[in-house]
Amino acid sequence: MWQVRPARLDDLQQILELANAQKGRLSSTLPKIEETLARKLEHSQASFANKTDANTARRLIFVLEDTDTGQLAGTAGIDTRAGNGQPFYNYRRDNLIHASHELNVSRRVEVLYPSHALTDLTLLCAFTLQPELRETSAFELLSRARMMFIASHREWFTNRTVVEIQGIQHEDGSVPFWDSLGRHFFNMDFETADQYSGQLSKTFIAELMPPNPVYVTLLSTEAQAALGEAHPLTQANYSLLQREGFQPGCYVDIFDGGPVLEARTDSLKTLVTSQCKTLHGSETPDGETCLISAGEGADFRCLLTPVAETLADEVKVPVSTWHALNRNAGDPVRISPL
Repeated sequence: MWQVRPARLDDLQQILELANAQKGRLSSTLPKIEETLARKLEHSQASFANKTDANTARRLIFVLEDTDTGQLAGTAGIDTRAGNGQPFYNYRRDNLIHASHELNVSRRVEVLYPSHALTDLTLLCAFTLQPELRETSAFELLSRARMMFIASHREWFTNRTVVEIQGIQHEDGSVPFWDSLGRHFFNMDFETADQYSGQLSKTFIAELMPPNPVYVTLLSTEAQAALGEAHPLTQANYSLLQREGFQPGCYVDIFDGGPVLEARTDSLKTLVTSQCKTLHGSETPDGETCLISAGEGADFRCLLTPVAETLADEVKVPVSTWHALNRNAGDPVRISPL
């Protein structure tokens, strides 16, 4: 049985293996360096336990675990405040009108403005999954478990939620948007800059990126075509997030030009459709397969299970689900349909 639970420090080596096995760019919130990853896991544990300083944003990392073997197959994260106390940089897409009355010429030109307007919004991040599970129900479980957690801990999160989607990157490691823009100011390849973003203070971005608007027409043709486009490997995740209620806005990733999706937190599908119920047992695995979650903070668990509802706001689930959730009859749970 697959379950999603908060990551622990003793998951470090398995998470590191997952990070290093990824093709293409992995979210910078899940670094591939052991020492940096260990610090993030410690921060996550303190966040789940509600032991962070009042001025420190929570950074939450979840893992997808096979309850039969203890093997991890994926990760997903939430930053309660994008930037975690530092500016969260993106480019904002806009247009300028260049016109000459004398020549009777008017032209709309797309421009990128450096922005940190999304700073302090809730951010979904650090999503990674073993490739063989992308077409299975475990994929939806891992992604939507975060929304189940938000629904149960609503006061931790802001009224808007955003998520960066990986942009276009070729098999040879080239990144059209970066190669046409960022490389000229950072004097380093994309992978190095992305690693710095995950390990160091984000001030280096403000120090090195041009503070002035960037005219898109000055970028290479390939970079212009890649602007706001998602990497093909992220298509399943992109589609699931759109079904959840996320839509691309006017912001793109400052490194690879990938889209930034936005949504009102209270309008997310999982929050709207989830319901609190009372747990009871069932001798047979009857009913509709649903997401089910229980527990607060570090005790949070989420999994898929057959659910049979009663007229008394109770749900009957297999006893194996009880054990996985670490709950007893009469305990409160939250359910949401697939």
